[in-house]
Amino acid sequence: MSHALSTAPVGAFSPEPVRFSRLYAWCVFALTFGLMMSDYLSRQVIGAVMPVLKLEWSLLDSQLAMLVSVVSLVVGVLTVPISLVADRWGRVRSITLMAFVWCLATIACGLAQSHGQLLWARAFVGLGEAAYGAAGAALLAHVFPAKQRAAVLGAFLSASLFGSVLGVVIGGAVAAQAGWRMAFFAVGAPGLLLALIYPFVVRDYKTVALTAEVRGGGATARLSARQVGREVFAARSGNLAYIASGLQMAMPAMLIAWLPTYFVRYYGMDVKHGALMAAVAVMAAGVGMVFGGGLADRLSAKNPRLRALVPAVYSALTALVLIAGFALPPGSLAMGLIFAGALFAAAQGGCSAAIACDVTHPGVRATVTATMALANNLIGLAPGPLIVGMLSDVLGLKLALTVAPAMALAAAFFFVLTSRSYEADAARIRARVAQNAG
Repeated sequence: MSHALSTAPVGAFSPEPVRFSRLYAWCVFALTFGLMMSDYLSRQVIGAVMPVLKLEWSLLDSQLAMLVSVVSLVVGVLTVPISLVADRWGRVRSITLMAFVWCLATIACGLAQSHGQLLWARAFVGLGEAAYGAAGAALLAHVFPAKQRAAVLGAFLSASLFGSVLGVVIGGAVAAQAGWRMAFFAVGAPGLLLALIYPFVVRDYKTVALTAEVRGGGATARLSARQVGREVFAARSGNLAYIASGLQMAMPAMLIAWLPTYFVRYYGMDVKHGALMAAVAVMAAGVGMVFGGGLADRLSAKNPRLRALVPAVYSALTALVLIAGFALPPGSLAMGLIFAGALFAAAQGGCSAAIACDVTHPGVRATVTATMALANNLIGLAPGPLIVGMLSDVLGLKLALTVAPAMALAAAFFFVLTSRSYEADAARIRARVAQNAG
């Protein structure tokens, strides 16, 4: 018995999403972007209060790093299973519930009385955030046309960095004035309002069922988890993009987690000033992510291979500039290089997501974005800050941050490998979708 892959809840699958009004599309984007900012406000406020926690609880750098990495670890482990649940239960309802969980868990962080309690509360922040990026990206991919995909997804993902900026700034300012506990309360509460509004504005879409069609008989059956997995990992370029993106995402993760502490220790800044300077670097990373995807879209319009080669350049520049910035003695030049390196640190975000969507079947798009989130968290976001913390306990924070950007060179290598098979993989998927639509 032979099978052909098809999409079927309503008949033939359209390769383009349903057209929505520009006003509605951008309202969906604004709310989804806002919740992504809240997500990362909750996730990254810890970086601003780490110097205070170290003094109050006499923690090692590796223990501080655990408070950062546990969120990414939980997100990485749970993002795919929770995304599958979200696809079945509904993305809008799932997003609303997830937002309530991470906001309430963030407030609980401010009530912790020990490192262990804070670690558990941070784990629940990760539980709430686990599938938000995937569900939000799937909604945006449905509302906006494919020609805008890299730019829109890049802008959406940039909310993670702008949220991180606010988390660091607000956390540092509030901690300096009212204590570190109040910092968690201040960033956790606003997301609750967005969570209340979201389901009253955003309409979910009917899940496109990925089925196996029995040729000759016309009958269809839902694909098994193994068959879905084959689709998600079918393209060589997609698999390489998962690895490349994961390695590169260690760069913004380590900058967000450790720059406030770095500026306090090596530049003699107070907590508030160190957080503000770190926020400048994170803001630069957010700007890079916004424009990085759009630049790749434009440059790859006539030469599709540049879709993967452009992020390879971003990664190489990140490594070289950050290594120089941390190796130099503290000063204006070193700080300028750190900010410049941050500009390229996350610029590949939209490119990687678009590559993965381009080379896999639309019927597994939510699972693909979840898989990208898994790779980002397990390969980069979780290990990056922890590796720096462990190295810092042995070598000192300055040398640890000088060595760590070598991971970006590895990311550049994998992006180059991605470019070698991207065109063929994307063409294969376009042909399959056209065949199903016909």
